[in-house]
Amino acid sequence: MATRDHVLIAGVDEVGRGPLAGPVVTAAVILDPDHPIAGIGDSKQISERRREVLAELIRKQALAWSIGRAEVHEIDSLNILQATLLAMRRAVAALPLRPAKVLVDGNRTSDFGYPAEAVIGGDARIPCIGAASILAKVHRDAEMRELALMYPGYGFERHKGYGTREHLEALRVRGALPVHRRSFSPVADSLVAHSPVSDFPVSGAPRSDGCFEVRVGPSP
Repeated sequence: MATRDHVLIAGVDEVGRGPLAGPVVTAAVILDPDHPIAGIGDSKQISERRREVLAELIRKQALAWSIGRAEVHEIDSLNILQATLLAMRRAVAALPLRPAKVLVDGNRTSDFGYPAEAVIGGDARIPCIGAASILAKVHRDAEMRELALMYPGYGFERHKGYGTREHLEALRVRGALPVHRRSFSPVADSLVAHSPVSDFPVSGAPRSDGCFEVRVGPSP
């Protein structure tokens, strides 16, 4: 839990809670206090080119780092909050070193098996959380570019799965893909519109996580 008299602190952050498609990705990072990396901060405030450079430095110089994820089917079955916490636990569990404490960006933490603290705005204030933010963002963006090659015409390389006008129009015209989150309302609407049984009754109700669960089928 300590090395060279340093207490090991792991920073954890996520990317991809809001998109309509793709996984939610998390990272856990234990930085080396003897080798600080300049420029680390909130990944959303750093250019793509700079993120790539910083991610490479983090991977080379951090004492430990790991990536966690929750897949689309887990997001749909658990809800996005619980899937995110699951992905965070996976990232921490995958660290090759045991941290003395885990710092999580945001206002929620989870049972990591170590003391943990949530830090609002931590990605901009605490380097190990900022480093996790950068690794998660770079990893997920690369994966969404790969999905763009698998599914041309949806613009994943540009919007990374978020609900932009381009993405919503692709859903309207082309329909949902296996990588889309069916528990998210725009995707559910697309499934109904493109369903071959769209003449069946449609029912649904808001879920506890704010999403809308849609059921299509014959009346019971």
